[in-house]
Parts: sequence; C-alpha cells; structure tokens
Amino acid sequence: MNPTASKVSADHLLRDAYLYVRQSSLHQVLQNSESTKRQYALRQRAVALGWPADRVVVIDEDLGQSAAAGTTTRAGFQRLVAKVGIGRAGVVLGLEVSRLARSSTEWHRLLEICALTHTLIVDEDGIYDPAHFNDRLLLGLKGTMSEAELHVLRARLQGGILNKARRGELKMGLPVGLVYDASDRVVLDPDQRVRHTIEHFFETFRRVGSATGVMNHFRDNELLFPLRLCTGPRKGEVVFGPLRHARAIRMLHNPRYAGAFAYGRTRTRRKPEGGVRIQTLPREEWQVLIPDVHEGYITWTEYEANVRRLRLNAQARGQDRRQSPPREGPGPAPGHGRVRALRRPDDYAVLRPVCRHQGCEIRLPAWPPAVGRPGLPERTGIGPGSGHRRATRRGDDAPEPRGRPLGG
Repeated sequence: MNPTASKVSADHLLRDAYLYVRQSSLHQVLQNSESTKRQYALRQRAVALGWPADRVVVIDEDLGQSAAAGTTTRAGFQRLVAKVGIGRAGVVLGLEVSRLARSSTEWHRLLEICALTHTLIVDEDGIYDPAHFNDRLLLGLKGTMSEAELHVLRARLQGGILNKARRGELKMGLPVGLVYDASDRVVLDPDQRVRHTIEHFFETFRRVGSATGVMNHFRDNELLFPLRLCTGPRKGEVVFGPLRHARAIRMLHNPRYAGAFAYGRTRTRRKPEGGVRIQTLPREEWQVLIPDVHEGYITWTEYEANVRRLRLNAQARGQDRRQSPPREGPGPAPGHGRVRALRRPDDYAVLRPVCRHQGCEIRLPAWPPAVGRPGLPERTGIGPGSGHRRATRRGDDAPEPRGRPLGG
C-alpha cells in the first residue's frame, strides 16, 4: 500500500478537497500558461486519492495577485483559510508552497489551522499531515525556503535597478510636461499647450513666490492645468483640469523639471493592518541624484531656490510647513473656516471667507457687501467647517472643470 495514500482516511473523504490556484501577476497569467495548467491538473490528483470530481472545489480568484502583499488583497486565500477553519476541507492542494503563501506568518498560521482540523496538504511532491511532527517540520522548511527565494529574487531585481539608476539610464515614469522620444531620451512635451502651461506655472511662482499664489492665479484667470492619467483605459493620456495645491507643491519639489535624475525619493513601509505607507525622504537620503541629465523647464539653481522658498513661507502644518507662534488679535473659531476683511477703494470692508484646508489658504467668492462694515477686525471666527463645505462644492466632485487651457 502506498504510505502517502494511507494518510487519507474516511474522515478526510467525507469533507471537500480544495484546490488553490494562483499566479503572481496578470502578465504571468497571460504568458506563463503552462504553470496555470499544471495547477489545474492537481484536480486529477485529488480524484486519484478518492475524492469525487464534484467534491473538488477550485479557488482561483487570486489569479494575478501577489502573495508578497499579504492576505488583505487575496480574497481566495482568506476563503480557503475560512473553509479549513470550520472543518469543511479534508485536503488542501497547491502546486507548491509559494502558491499558497510567501510569508512565514501566513504559512505557519495555515499549518496550525490544518493541524487543529486534521486537514491534509498536498503538493507535487507528496501528501502531508500537519498534525504529525515530521510532516510539519518538512512543511515549515518548505515555507522558509519559499520566503527566502522571494528575498533573493527581489534583491537581484533591486540590485539591477539601482545599478542602472546610478548611471542615470533607468527609465521611469515622467511628470506631465516631459516625455521620452524615439531614442528613450527625456525631452520637453511637444504639445505646445502643455509646455506653455508648465512654463507659465514656473513664471508665476517666480512672481508670486508661493504655491498657493500660483493656484489662486490659475483659478482667478480660469486656466486649466495638464494632468497625465496613470491608470484606467486612458492611461498615459493628458487631460486638463483645475490646479490643486498639492499638485503645485509636488511640481515644485520634483527635480525632473530642473533636468535632474533622482531615484529613491520615497520609502515604502508595510502597515500592520495591511497595505503600505509611502514616506517622502529628505534629499540627503535619496539614493541617486544626478543634475543636468536632460533638458528642463528651470535650472538646478532655481529649483534649489524654489525649495528653500517653500520651506520659508509655508505656515500651518505638514512636513514643509513651520509652526508659527500665535499672532495678536482675535483668533478663528474651531474648524476650517475664517473670515478676512478686505479693504476696497471706496473705504468699506468686504467679508471674504477663506478655507484653511491641509495647511493652505483657498480664497472663496466674496460675501455680499452688506455683511461687512468699516472697522471690522482683520480676523473673525465663523462656524466650524463653513468655508470647507463651500470649497468642497468647488473641488474634485465638480462634473466639469471650469476654465481653459493656456493658449486654448
């Protein structure tokens, strides 16, 4: 009698067999079809062990999902663990350990649940009972080797990427206004509307000296700003919309507009609840910085001056904003909104609400003159969030952007 087949008991056959199928990316699903076929072929292995074909449940909704990202994005793996946990599974089939998990934490948790519910694990090499010490030791070693394999592969890829980045030859995503030509060289966008808008953006910053001022200038003159779509069926297409404060800040901090190549400006950290957190690093911690690699909209000297100016004139909160001491006069009420009295030539005050959201000031349409009166203090509190609600109605939820592209 086959010693491995003897591990399958009548109790196991009373429960269902679960076949887990996974590929790490959609590219692998399309290109590595043989691996997918081999995984589906394990269904015949379950039938040979005694399970009826209609009792073999195939879980393949994680095709195209990487196991390195954890279980939060793998609904199929969560479903598999749930079925094992409630005792519905008699056996779990997978082509190899790496198909099930790339993390020792996830793998050993699955082994523990399988041992408690007396569920078998089957791969190409054999049949294992996690409740038996020797089988569990072997499965643990396989899980450790699978995790180490992922580390080695990632280290090789990162080493090649970093080596190419140090020469300034790594092809990366470019911000709007810059494109690759036929020779993979970075050049200014041939679209004159895009190029003129970017040039006008930096000219305006030279004049007004703040990202908020640039944003207000574009809004007051009803100028739209180009944006390159990064996802969806229209990926790579340039569309025009309102200029946001956050986008203005990112553009002024991006060294690509000064003709420099930079790599390693951010760091990715895994969060305990799942997902990742992207942290922006100071320039001293960038892995690669090579000035004057390609043509830019501004010089490197002007880029450094822009960054210094942003650091000096920012006011409220955030990484680039200093904490200023309280000034004299009545302060605003709790919330986002406040009122500023603006003096007009005919010597009466007009109230203009100002929304302070994410540390920036967004000027809103003026209130009727009857609300104001001469001698009103410069800052007076209003209800919480009233300015913010008005700004929201003018924000991203607007169906159509109002304005025109520069030169349009």
